[in-house]
Amino acid sequence: MGRVKLDAVDRKILSSLQSEGRITNVDLAQRVGITAPPCLRRVRALEEEGYIKGYHANLNQEALGYGLTVFAMVGLHSQAETDLQAFEEQVLGWPMVRECFMLNGEIDFILKIVAHDLAAFQHFLTGHLTPAPNVASVKTSLTIRTSKHAPGVPLPDPR
Repeated sequence: MGRVKLDAVDRKILSSLQSEGRITNVDLAQRVGITAPPCLRRVRALEEEGYIKGYHANLNQEALGYGLTVFAMVGLHSQAETDLQAFEEQVLGWPMVRECFMLNGEIDFILKIVAHDLAAFQHFLTGHLTPAPNVASVKTSLTIRTSKHAPGVPLPDPR
């Protein structure tokens, strides 16, 4: 398709899929006001153009035994690009780290970490994160509760 700008139908498709990724193509087409074949073509084009990166199930971490969420603010000794990339590569190998963001300012990275319990987190912290190469400091904050969890991006209401 090679479209540069998203139109209203594309935005409705993206909004619907973001909130309900398992919707059938027929239901999606009906929701956005077009027939099923062009809807499927648009979805495939949105995937190919990189607007849709994938489809995922939203798992209940507590039901799966991950009762602890921790944010770790990590400072590195060196911010040379090769050192930043090396740290990011290491993070990819730590399954407990669910998200990693490079930051501007005093802290180089913030990590979202899930663990079964405090003992499991402490084992990860002292056995993997703090002794990792180039890590200068780690400050952690344990979450008390989640007030909002809205993955994705804000899109206009498709109605």
